[in-house]
Amino acid sequence: MKSTGLEKPGFVKPRMIALDLDDTLLRSDLSISHRTRNAIKRTESEGVTVVLASGRIPSAMEQFAKLLGLHKRPGYLVCNNGALIQESNTGNVVYEVKIEPGTALAICDLADAEGFPVQMYDDDIMYVSRQNEFSNYDEKLTGIRQVVVENFRAMVGEGCYKLIIPGDPMILGHVESLVRTYLGDKIALFTSRPYFLEVLPRGTDKGSALARIAEIRGIKSEEVLAIGDSMNDEAMIRWAGIGVAMANGDERIKSIADLITDRSNDDDGVAEVIEKYFFGKEHPNE
Repeated sequence: MKSTGLEKPGFVKPRMIALDLDDTLLRSDLSISHRTRNAIKRTESEGVTVVLASGRIPSAMEQFAKLLGLHKRPGYLVCNNGALIQESNTGNVVYEVKIEPGTALAICDLADAEGFPVQMYDDDIMYVSRQNEFSNYDEKLTGIRQVVVENFRAMVGEGCYKLIIPGDPMILGHVESLVRTYLGDKIALFTSRPYFLEVLPRGTDKGSALARIAEIRGIKSEEVLAIGDSMNDEAMIRWAGIGVAMANGDERIKSIADLITDRSNDDDGVAEVIEKYFFGKEHPNE
């Protein structure tokens, strides 16, 4: 790793760990290794609160929560990049916020005027304004069924947690600039994947979600360790006492993280961090 952190004066052993899913906790085949699962469960046995933090909707996160046994033990799911927080073992929603209908409609109009589709999620369905290669890929990645909606604006006008504008990364920056210029004071905006521009309610991100959970649990920010790989993880990596970027992460995330793993998501990078920071293993056994 870039730094162990264990030798720093005032080092505090974390009481909460927040894990991004795609390209962080999950391997490329969407599995979680036995080593990583065992490391996470061991932290729980020592009283550590485990949080899964993702841009995914609840139904697309629950299978991984179950794989870790979080449906049986107290933990949290930060869904929709912080727009929804629920308890992992009860399903109770502890926080939620939606984009204002007028703002959501304006986003749709801006995207449409520039030739971009828009997508949103509701329950276990992905709704899109028109079919496109990026939403098709998302369907394969998440397993969430895709439905093309003829009157997409009417659906959005009823309220939504977030909107996604999918598009070629080479030209997506143009619509990002437009949305930020006209609606920047009403929304939170970032790329979760190079081809996904995500729009959320103002002040919504994984960092603010972790702060809410920490307040509920009576945990300080310096007692939180967060691991991620992309720009939608920036807020939680900055907020946490120890912010970790994956070896396979976005270079911008690596530049602001406290440390970078030596291993990727396909090579137990998360397990490496847990074994070192929670159990003091500098060179854990394979």
